[in-house]
Amino acid sequence: MICDAMSTVEHVFRQERGRVLASLMRRFGDLGLAEDVLQEACRKALELWPRTGIPDNPAAWLSSVARNAGLDQVRRAGKSISDAEAVLSSLPAAMIQETHAIEDDRLRLLFICCHPALAPEAQVALALRTLCGLSTAEIARAFGLAEAALSQRLLRAKRKIAEARIPFELPRTQDWPQRLAQVLQVIYLVFSEGYCASGGDTLLRADLCAEALRLGRLLDALQPGRPEVQGLLALMLLQASRGPARLSPEGYLLTLEEQDRRLWQSDLIAEGLAVLEVALPTRAPGPYQLQAAIAALHAKAAAASQTDWRQISALYGALLRHKPEPLILLNAVIACAMAHGAEHGLAWLARLETVPSLAQSHYLHAARADLLRRHGDRPGALAAYARAAMLAANAVERQYLLRRHGEMRLPLV
Repeated sequence: MICDAMSTVEHVFRQERGRVLASLMRRFGDLGLAEDVLQEACRKALELWPRTGIPDNPAAWLSSVARNAGLDQVRRAGKSISDAEAVLSSLPAAMIQETHAIEDDRLRLLFICCHPALAPEAQVALALRTLCGLSTAEIARAFGLAEAALSQRLLRAKRKIAEARIPFELPRTQDWPQRLAQVLQVIYLVFSEGYCASGGDTLLRADLCAEALRLGRLLDALQPGRPEVQGLLALMLLQASRGPARLSPEGYLLTLEEQDRRLWQSDLIAEGLAVLEVALPTRAPGPYQLQAAIAALHAKAAAASQTDWRQISALYGALLRHKPEPLILLNAVIACAMAHGAEHGLAWLARLETVPSLAQSHYLHAARADLLRRHGDRPGALAAYARAAMLAANAVERQYLLRRHGEMRLPLV
């Protein structure tokens, strides 16, 4: 029973944290307080549920206990007032007023996390922590930071929200453009962590992918006709469609080339292509539309051998003009190699070794290993696979690289 209770609390905490935390934030207007009382509610659940049984609605139980704990803290702060007054008096007037028709606490919390008063690097970390329930260690690993440094970054962000009294509301219409870019980045980072976890023993986290898709659809409904919002939504839909094919029945990672495309989810592909077809005619291409166009070319190829790598390589060239980032450059090099031959890609990879963020990335060494394998350099491929496996933080990716390394060691027939 104790194991059942712990498993349920962990499941609810992962699945419902963002919704419950956002609801508490709306009630109390204090992110630090909301996190503290939610943590207290989880502690009480672990104490009580093994004895009393798991409630029919665990998330509602946690929300109620956390809300009561928050009200107790408000009273202990010296406010001898009714519960309703305690809630309302803790909020600035702007938080009480409804300024948009759509009610969605998690989206409001996302815009708080992405408020321009916060440092950009803190915005992403705070959203991953509050909305998605990633641990400080998981976020630190994703950013390549020490856990203590990431903890301080989160603490400063929460203090800033409290001190600046950032309202729990969606931005005004005229403020959307300057806020939207960071919101899109955060949503895609959430999706990316769900699509390929930065560490741990599992590759996929369906809860994070589902939350990112939900937020993407909500943004598109809230701000229709914005090509980059549509581009991001299309990109996530097309990538998510491959989910059922990304692992073998034994749990091994399968690359695009190895996947059984009959397992790709046709409904998500159709939705993604339809969204992209609405965005592209605006002729305002941005990075998410370009990435979605690349994903669409993969989705339209009935087999890996039919992939239009020349068009994909050209799209990566356009994408680099928008986002000249190391990982995008690495993907562009791989696309170039697939379009024009492994030797072209290997020549470019040699230049990327001087990029610090790539030199210690397993992605660079995995790409080199694959290209060396295609080029027929068996010893070089073996060394690169071994190096990539050593650097990989995710157990499933590491297993894939070790499997490839083992296959390369087999005697030639």
